[in-house]
Amino acid sequence: MSAVSILNAIQEKMDHLHLKERALAEYLLAHPQQAVQMTITELAAQSGSSTATISRFCKTFHSHSFPDFKQRLATELVQQTSTANQYQDIVAGKPLHDIVSAITTNHLRSITDTTQVLDRNQLSLAIEALHNANRIDLYGSATSGIVAQDFFHKLIRIGKAAATFSDPHMMLTSATSLTSRDVAIGISYSGETPETIHALRSAADQGATTLSITRFGANTLAEHAAIRLFTSSAEVGMRRGDMASRMAQLHVVDILFIGLVSEHFEQYVPRLERSYQLVKSYTSSKEERKTK
Repeated sequence: MSAVSILNAIQEKMDHLHLKERALAEYLLAHPQQAVQMTITELAAQSGSSTATISRFCKTFHSHSFPDFKQRLATELVQQTSTANQYQDIVAGKPLHDIVSAITTNHLRSITDTTQVLDRNQLSLAIEALHNANRIDLYGSATSGIVAQDFFHKLIRIGKAAATFSDPHMMLTSATSLTSRDVAIGISYSGETPETIHALRSAADQGATTLSITRFGANTLAEHAAIRLFTSSAEVGMRRGDMASRMAQLHVVDILFIGLVSEHFEQYVPRLERSYQLVKSYTSSKEERKTK
């Protein structure tokens, strides 16, 4: 049985948990099916912890309460019943047909897992913050920088003043010029990219609304964000090349963008249409000039 989201996040953070929390984590990893059937008092007795420890533990892994934690865990356990849906790594000499199937499975699984851990209240707060922002900064390095670029392209199409940065110095330079009317978004799969953390912290110091997009679980970038959005945490190992995590981040970005446009349809759709028509007109004129 392969762990996804909550269980995987618990495993990754095991060494950073306090003694009682570690005992609870070990029990959950060993007996997840039994845990979802227990009351908080029963779990405390079985794991050698306390109800207070369990409540803190649930909040560490971004659940509002123990029932909320159990619901998320139960949903993930259902997803594990089919081995065909497990993430697949790169192996030597694999037939092309199997590669196509494996990558498709990885991407679909990543999107499904991400949807499970998305907090609808946090999404609503993010959408409203983006709508009200005078300016939007996007920070991300490497693969996360590509995702930041994608969101930037979407935002400028609806007339939002946005900028994206991957250079550490430019991140900080821009962050220090933000105000309380602005939004800063830090994107990092691990949530531990130092440059992105420093930039988001600097933006918060200026009073800007801060938003993080990271893998599910406790991490430093999310700790410095006022609004926290999470993606699947199941991608591990070096050989996948951040493929599944990139798809998960793009999934969140697409939800934010469509949610923003849908919520404020009358304002943003005309801008989308204008940008589309202008680009179409430019492309058509360019083709006409080539044929002459």
